[in-house]
Amino acid sequence: MTDQYDARSTNDALSPHLGDPLLVEDVMLLLFQPDSGSIAGENILFYVLGGAALGDLALQERIEVRKEGALTNRIHALDPHAVPDELLAPALEYIERKPRDVQTVLAAIGPNLRAPVLDRLVERGDLTREQGRSLGIFPTTKLALGSDRRAALIERVRSVLTDGETPDIRTAASIALLSASGTLPQFDGEIPWSGDVYTRAKTIERGDWGAAAAAEAVTRTMGAVLSNALIAAFALPRT
Repeated sequence: MTDQYDARSTNDALSPHLGDPLLVEDVMLLLFQPDSGSIAGENILFYVLGGAALGDLALQERIEVRKEGALTNRIHALDPHAVPDELLAPALEYIERKPRDVQTVLAAIGPNLRAPVLDRLVERGDLTREQGRSLGIFPTTKLALGSDRRAALIERVRSVLTDGETPDIRTAASIALLSASGTLPQFDGEIPWSGDVYTRAKTIERGDWGAAAAAEAVTRTMGAVLSNALIAAFALPRT
């Protein structure tokens, strides 16, 4: 069996019956900027989406991070108990082949997530694709909001960062990824940016999730993702 990551798009087999939205969908929808139709943090997006996908698999108890040696944390697949969502299946299959360090997994699964996650959000109706023309000649496609779900996600993030509410697991994971990616200042119009917001977000990024920390598998996985891979990636210039 080849050790290459199998990149598959949900365009190949769209499910007629979608389940609940995944964490990776929430993060992508949060990063979508309605005014411009762009995605915040495009140059490091694959790390962020990869981290969110690992969070999903941890939430579903499909993977765990184990410490192996003084400086190494590897992701192990657990015994499967259900068929994973098709967005997560390629990532899980990659991890099932053998335990790997976090950065290797992120580099393998992250670049293949952008297109299928956007496809899923369009399929749900959370985003739409609007056709147009540039210079009156060249066909273009612009993303736009199609539902109020992003507004609800923003409200949850804002209540935690500005009002001090205790986050649920998914909101805490979303905030940790947004904070580590350095994109939170771009949300200033929706989440007023301040020193207190920065400090609160960094506290959550470091793993202080309050009551949400009861989900140890998720916090271990997200902690390993943030400390072992994202920090190095976020030294890159940001957009």
